[in-house]
Amino acid sequence: MKKKVAKFSVLPVLGASIFFYSFTTKKANEIKEALLDEFSTANQELVFTVPSAPENTFLDFQTRGYAELGKSYFAFKEALGFKESGGDYKIINDFGYMGKYQFGRGTLKMIGIRDANLFLNTPDLQEAAFYANASRNKWILRKDIERFENQTINGVKITESGMLAAAHLAGAGNVKKYLRSGGTNSFRDGFGTSIKHYFKKFGDYDTSEIVPDKKARVKLPSVV
Repeated sequence: MKKKVAKFSVLPVLGASIFFYSFTTKKANEIKEALLDEFSTANQELVFTVPSAPENTFLDFQTRGYAELGKSYFAFKEALGFKESGGDYKIINDFGYMGKYQFGRGTLKMIGIRDANLFLNTPDLQEAAFYANASRNKWILRKDIERFENQTINGVKITESGMLAAAHLAGAGNVKKYLRSGGTNSFRDGFGTSIKHYFKKFGDYDTSEIVPDKKARVKLPSVV
């Protein structure tokens, strides 16, 4: 899911840099400080405190296939994380979805996370949230997994991993509607990404490591 993200553009700074060179160094510095002050004030309305990029690296599934990872759970979540956000833990998109896996506030509350700043600042918490959400979705879709796995709908093979990826995109309820309507009741997110695309892109991964759990919750880190 290619998304716009809540990052500051460098274009105003580049444009300002060209403008500064036509003046004296002193005058340029004065103008630069004024622009930066104005830019800082204009962005004080942002709701979230976006942290610096985490030190850990992520896998670039767009430029490499990473065949050595096979179709493991790790490969599944990293591929999905790259599709959602490029693997960046600090991204907030235009619709307010946050982090590497682009979670909404409603979903986070269901799995026990209410502090958006803590979530954005804690990569391990985001990884735990992904597993908890997948575990919950797998429980909701357990009967559909038994019924539809390995069938073909709209030319795409239905697999457990594809269902879990589609549920991450659209919610388990919309996955049920799609499967039980034979693919006629579809869904697209705000960026136009379809359930069918996720079924196809994330099919045939091994998601047996995900244990279905109706009440899956994330254990928050202790406050020292």
